[in-house]
Amino acid sequence: MTLYEETLPLLQELIRNACVNDLTPDSGQEVRNADTLERFFAGVPNVEIQRLEPRPGRTTIIFTVPGSDPDAEPLTLLGHTDVVPIDEPKWTKDPFGAEISEGQIWGRGAVDMLFITATQAAVTRQVAREGGLRGTLTFVGIADEEARGGLGAKWIAEEHPQAFSWKNCLSETGGSHLPVTDGSDAVVINIGEKGAAQRRIHVHGDAGHGSIPFDRDSSIVKIGEVARRIAAADIAVAKDDIWQGFVQAFRFDPAVEKALLEGTDPAAYGEFGELARFAHAVSHLTIAQTVVRAGQAINVLPSHAYLELDIRTLPGQTNDYVDDALRKALGDLADEVEIEHLISEEATVSPTDSGLYHVLEKVLGDFFPDAPVVPIISSGGSDLRFGRRLGGVGYGFAVHARERTLAEALGQLHSHDEALHLEDLELTIRGYDAVVREFLG
Repeated sequence: MTLYEETLPLLQELIRNACVNDLTPDSGQEVRNADTLERFFAGVPNVEIQRLEPRPGRTTIIFTVPGSDPDAEPLTLLGHTDVVPIDEPKWTKDPFGAEISEGQIWGRGAVDMLFITATQAAVTRQVAREGGLRGTLTFVGIADEEARGGLGAKWIAEEHPQAFSWKNCLSETGGSHLPVTDGSDAVVINIGEKGAAQRRIHVHGDAGHGSIPFDRDSSIVKIGEVARRIAAADIAVAKDDIWQGFVQAFRFDPAVEKALLEGTDPAAYGEFGELARFAHAVSHLTIAQTVVRAGQAINVLPSHAYLELDIRTLPGQTNDYVDDALRKALGDLADEVEIEHLISEEATVSPTDSGLYHVLEKVLGDFFPDAPVVPIISSGGSDLRFGRRLGGVGYGFAVHARERTLAEALGQLHSHDEALHLEDLELTIRGYDAVVREFLG
């Protein structure tokens, strides 16, 4: 059997196991996918297997194929095994049926990220069958990525950091294409991701009976004004090499390029087409107002209200930077609010001059000889940030056909009728096989 013929049924079983993570501690039950993966490796020599389980059913499984040279660079493949919930009436296919039709495999997790997880498992198993390579190869079927890793990568990095090597890691995603304005090609590698700086903004006002509101200091009016001012905040555009390289890869008209790089005309983002929102997100500190709360009874004036903000930071933007930006936006209201810190994680980025990155460039160059490789950051998160914090490098890697744009790849994440082109599965298998052998061999 070919690697593709071995990987496809594994991917189908991982989808059908329906390891749905709804962010509650006992959801996910990734033990089902861990068991599937252990069966997949059954009887294969040269593999060391360990399980880690911080809570019943929240299982991470680790497969290590020792290298012949203990001094050689190791490689770790991080494939998460949980998926996000579904809104079943919005699906036209069985979300956990793993149906194959129209040249695609359909199901929750097909793209995010079970096709990569299955690929990583199949390539690791093949290397083990052959007796291993010069460097040590590890595949990790990791739990709880969709809930920011508290029962997965975060927990492992804090409680069992030596369970596997974090020095060189690959995970989701990458390998899709940019719609360059002149019709040429460019292909992306994810080298980093934005950070999180969640905030809760509290305001206080006068309590009282709803029938006598005159001359009251209303917490609701105040929180509304807070929201309005934050929405109107003037956030500076990024000045880093990643944003500059991303813009230049599109080969825009010089005036458009200048407006984007200098942040002088928000309308210029329209030139990105379907990627406009993504481009704005990876070039700015973003502040999304997502939750507002005030009051309990309709006849009581609430003395307290709060607004929650999902804030995503660029590399180098600290908590102090975020709080200063909020206070600047609030102006004379800044002294009347309390800023509470919720989840805060700094952005992480890996260099483009590492040995692993150069191998990824080479492999993508073999697939797409005329396409420059463009490093990008993700607007969301992945398990790679934990490896970077422990001193390693981490990249999002896959291989998509020339027709698959970055916008299409992003559009599949957490979507209804999530589906992966089988051509992309085959390409990604070939890509991972080539990277593993080039880097470890």
